[in-house]
Amino acid sequence: MEFHSSLSDLESSDEAVEQVIDDARDAIDGADVVFAFFTPHHRDQAAFIVEQLWLELDPQCAVGCVGEGVIGGDREIERQPGLAILVGKMPGARLHPFHIAGKSHWHDLIEDADALRDRIGIGEETRAVIGMGDPFSTPLDAFLPALDAAAPGIPLIGGMASGGRAPGVNVLARNDEIFDEGFVGISLSGPLEVETIVSQGSRPIGRPLVITRSHDNVIEQLGGRPAVEVLREIVTSLSESDQHLLQHGLLVGRAISEYRETFGRGDFLVRNIIGMDEQTGAIAMADYVRTGQTIQFHARDAATASEELAAMLEPQSKSRPPAGALLFSCNGRGTRLFDAPCHDITAARRAMPNTPVAGFFAAGEFGPVGGKNFIHGHTASFALLRGH
Repeated sequence: MEFHSSLSDLESSDEAVEQVIDDARDAIDGADVVFAFFTPHHRDQAAFIVEQLWLELDPQCAVGCVGEGVIGGDREIERQPGLAILVGKMPGARLHPFHIAGKSHWHDLIEDADALRDRIGIGEETRAVIGMGDPFSTPLDAFLPALDAAAPGIPLIGGMASGGRAPGVNVLARNDEIFDEGFVGISLSGPLEVETIVSQGSRPIGRPLVITRSHDNVIEQLGGRPAVEVLREIVTSLSESDQHLLQHGLLVGRAISEYRETFGRGDFLVRNIIGMDEQTGAIAMADYVRTGQTIQFHARDAATASEELAAMLEPQSKSRPPAGALLFSCNGRGTRLFDAPCHDITAARRAMPNTPVAGFFAAGEFGPVGGKNFIHGHTASFALLRGH
């Protein structure tokens, strides 16, 4: 298995696509798959770019989307023209590209597990699904649970297109076609391994707590006490530096499994706090909760995000390097979070210096936590690809 990442920052779409095609051809003879990501500067020429990649590189399948920024080689391009591709030879692998769109189609597939598996191309040897969606026309609240039910343990890695802030503005690509709605992806099956890394960029504070009263997305009581009262007690017990850290973001981590004596990194699904009611003592979070669940408050800042990503990537430096990798980084990371540019790709290259990487800055990142697929925010989500 062999991959190569190419990146162009040329403003001309014609010149940019020619540059990445020439670079990919020099590196790889005969592509099986192309993952392509381009900034809004190239949106009007998306059909041309996709057609050229399809005709000139002649892969079995291709998939991609528009993103606010793109990642490739050893660079992250933000708020400037960018085109990034990851080209791969995957001998023996079975690659199934797909596109889902339209309310009736979504409804039929979500209600029929066999039809969903067939559309996505999921079988006994499926290792993962790489996917990208339009935020305005992808019913994630129904799709992700349906995918988990239809294909237990199959990870979905990818992200939501971030090139437009209105319906019909984002661009998705499958093979030589482009779309302005729905969800595109490729299922990967056969003799390969797909390892996932989901760095949520936060760390726990305080102690694990049990929800003793709740409804919908509202935590009313923790351990029999008003949730706000418990949170205030935790905050006042923190060091001055940790209290300052909370100014950058206070979050709630929901334990994926309550059947643990101890909880560590990767055991929580981290979500934003969206409101507090001082009168009732309730806390509202950006996810549904239920009484009996374990939660722990989390904090996020640049240092925490950097430390966690480095720790999660560190084992890669001691194992067989991936042949290629895809990186889906939140558009709230990059220079919006870190002082220096190219943070996430630099961390990846440090841990995997010989692994080609490409990806984009997403408006929500897919990745499994505790064996189930979720949409995240402020996350760096990786798919690491290895042959058998």
